[in-house]
Amino acid sequence: MSPLRAVVFDMDGVIVDSHPAHCLAWKEFLLAFGREVTDGELEFVLDGRKRDEILCHFLGRLTGEQLQAYGKLKDEFFWRTASEVVPIPGVLEFIESIRDAGITLAVATSASAARTRSTLDRLGLLPCFKTVVTGNDVCEGKPHPDIYRLACQRANLAPGSTVAIEDAPSGVRAAKGAGLRCAAIAGPQSQKALSAAGADCILDNFLDLSFSQFQSMLGMHKHA
Repeated sequence: MSPLRAVVFDMDGVIVDSHPAHCLAWKEFLLAFGREVTDGELEFVLDGRKRDEILCHFLGRLTGEQLQAYGKLKDEFFWRTASEVVPIPGVLEFIESIRDAGITLAVATSASAARTRSTLDRLGLLPCFKTVVTGNDVCEGKPHPDIYRLACQRANLAPGSTVAIEDAPSGVRAAKGAGLRCAAIAGPQSQKALSAAGADCILDNFLDLSFSQFQSMLGMHKHA
């Protein structure tokens, strides 16, 4: 097996606990269009989809101008609660342990470029990542593998030596489709779905997780 040289993080649900604020923003946005949605229906949002795909899923076929305008409006709803978005417990220390080990870090998220960079910058994490690939950079969102292929290409990473960290089945499938190994962070309700999607290991959380423990779970070793 190839040595571990890089780790690519998804953002929502992996770096930041943004799902509650994200769902609330979508509920309020859709309500403005007379569309009430249940928590169950919002599972589509949490599966790592691009914003344009979510808009069309709930509102039907939209023009390019509508997608741009509606996307901007939805982000306005999100920013009202953005201050409540905090890091996933233990992730900042885990990222630091990976950096200390000399491993390359990147981000591959379906979120918009503006929201991604603003979020990472607010947390002081933006300089940690060699490249940040967002939903704006690819035509096909997760589970299509393009976002992980592009992250590897931009950061000059070999997929076989790179691990993705995801929290949604579509993200796991995207990473595996691009040739990466994938660790999934999961709650009790999602472990089975993430394993079925192909996750190589399941993390309960990042608390007290060292880089060496992470390697052992994946059966990969750092390069010499």
